[in-house]
Amino acid sequence: MALLAQELGTWEILTIVGLVALLIFAVIVLVVFARFFSLWIQSISTRAGIGILDLIGMKFRRVNPEVIVRAKIMAVQAGLGDETGVTSKALEAHYLAGGNVPLVIRAMIAASKAKIVDLDFRLATAIDLAGRDVLEAVQTSVYPKVIDCPARGGPRESLDAMAKDGIQLKARARVTVRANIRQLIGGATEETIIARVGEGIVSAIGSAESHKEVLENPDRISKAVLARKLDSQTAYEIVSIDIADIDVGANIGARLQADQAEADTHVARAKAEGRRAMAVAKEQEMIAKIEQARAALVAAEAEVPRAIARAFREGKLGVFDFYRLRNLQADTDMRRSIAGTGATPAAAREGTAS
Repeated sequence: MALLAQELGTWEILTIVGLVALLIFAVIVLVVFARFFSLWIQSISTRAGIGILDLIGMKFRRVNPEVIVRAKIMAVQAGLGDETGVTSKALEAHYLAGGNVPLVIRAMIAASKAKIVDLDFRLATAIDLAGRDVLEAVQTSVYPKVIDCPARGGPRESLDAMAKDGIQLKARARVTVRANIRQLIGGATEETIIARVGEGIVSAIGSAESHKEVLENPDRISKAVLARKLDSQTAYEIVSIDIADIDVGANIGARLQADQAEADTHVARAKAEGRRAMAVAKEQEMIAKIEQARAALVAAEAEVPRAIARAFREGKLGVFDFYRLRNLQADTDMRRSIAGTGATPAAAREGTAS
């Protein structure tokens, strides 16, 4: 009897422990069920295909179930089923990769409703992970945006170019672009479009023979720029280029010619100054040569009295010959005085000595 009583006590303890464990398990199930009940009901009612176990697994994988469930519900309600690649596993993978799941789904819904944009889930997630706003890209594809060239608030208010006649033109353009979904990853941005269009407008104006041609037909600029396929390798497709405003600037050609003429004048003056300096130097050189020749003449004339004295000593010259020479010199000085040439330095010195 004691053994039976002991066995009955053991069964009661085991039963109590089992009931307590069952109760704890039920409480845990009720808590988990209450936590995900609302999301599960939403998934069931909208045929999103996400079960309660999937929701629990998301919690363990550190995925926000609310984001995934609501994104899947949006996709299903918009007609984007699993055949389009929008599965709960794909949504979880994009969430774990750091992507914006609701934004991707809204972009795919917008592309599906527009029916002019071919956007699948793989491409949408790639664009989102690349840092681009995929929803804005779809909206730009449906509703083209307008880009000012040059950009508003930039360092320049207009695109300045000069026609072949030297007249400057100041132009402003408006570029209508549509997003190119296929080239959105790795494609150039708006800054490249603005730079290319600006370069094309400047080139088109510069190739015009006269600024009047551009003023008469501004559309020739648009046609020339569009023909150059400036949207290559960019994230946009250029729809149209419209010249919003074009004004006449300064006469750059005349200013350049005036500057060139002034520069030529400076060059001519420098050359003339060089020639004048050379002439002055040549004049000074000739004056030095004259003084040198005059010194040689004075030295030669100084030898004349010595020669006469030597002739007297040697008896080769008499007194009458000497006076005849003096008379001849006097007659020569008189003739020079009458002619206005003046006396020679030797005669002057002799006259002073006498």
